[in-house]
Amino acid sequence: MLLVDPFPVVLFCVMSSVRQRRNPNETADLTSIQELIDDIDCNCHSGLQEIVRQCTYIGMADDVFALLQHKTHLYLANVVNLRYLLFSNLFLFLSKLLLILMAFVIMEFFVCFYSKELMYQQVLQRFAHFNAIQLSDPAPLPELIVLALKEEDLDPESSENDDLKEKIAEMNTELLKQKAEMLEEYFCIKIDTHGNLSRLPVILDQYTPDMDHVPEFVLCLGNDVDWEEEKSCFQSIAAALGNFYALHPPLMPNPSGEGLVNYKKRKAFTNTENEGEPSNSTGDDVEMEDEIDHELVSEAEAAWAQREWSIQHVLFPAMRLFLKPPTSMATNGTFVQVATLEKLYKIFERC
Repeated sequence: MLLVDPFPVVLFCVMSSVRQRRNPNETADLTSIQELIDDIDCNCHSGLQEIVRQCTYIGMADDVFALLQHKTHLYLANVVNLRYLLFSNLFLFLSKLLLILMAFVIMEFFVCFYSKELMYQQVLQRFAHFNAIQLSDPAPLPELIVLALKEEDLDPESSENDDLKEKIAEMNTELLKQKAEMLEEYFCIKIDTHGNLSRLPVILDQYTPDMDHVPEFVLCLGNDVDWEEEKSCFQSIAAALGNFYALHPPLMPNPSGEGLVNYKKRKAFTNTENEGEPSNSTGDDVEMEDEIDHELVSEAEAAWAQREWSIQHVLFPAMRLFLKPPTSMATNGTFVQVATLEKLYKIFERC
């Protein structure tokens, strides 16, 4: 029997994977994919790219915004997706920014950053060359789609229009089963003949998306993808993956600070005067006391800690290596200068 040392094979696979990510021409065999990559290159803002490539991660300012430093600049970066600011939130952000200015005493900028954009670009760069995330339990598409449709309802518990939801789920499931071969070959999305989702692509190494968003993703594949035109089809699938893999805040509220109030539970105490006697009351002899659900708090803390770890050790290193910020980020209010080091010096000189 001929034995082969597996290490050279593994090393070759790793080197090929890295080479493919750095050289999109080697992965984009289809003209439509190369056109989408060219669109990203042509629309890249070189000034923002320099900032992104050389920034340093400081930490999370709140649930959505991270602090980045670039030379004498400090930035707030939206790690999910923010295309505009509501004035109701602007005062809160500026208040936090003022505290940051006092702490760091350096030039400040307000920056909103798209993790969706990074994921979208990575889908195109890794097109047809994905590693796989194997789901431990295949997920039935009809159940996922019905769940997503219920989440869109104002009252998710309502059974109204259940027949319509099931019909939509059935139609979308059949559509995705018909497209299963293409989805697996190009995007490593495995849908078996029974309509079960069993495999997803690795878009960033060491990062697994929040599986709570799988129903929304599957519904998006069925409803929002243009299956008729090749370039538009690939672009919309990449956008759906980008939205799914973006670093959304966990569904569980952040338990730190005031968020701990979300984890209070009601604990019942029977009236001590009737202790030992069978109770047939309607609750008048029961006292209610606030108590923290420590098990849920621990679960939430783990989810938020994992997210921050992913932001620091996966998202921002990948951003520095791969992200090509679109020009729109410099013109649509995404980047806002709120102070300069020179002006701060003048302010302090007056004090």
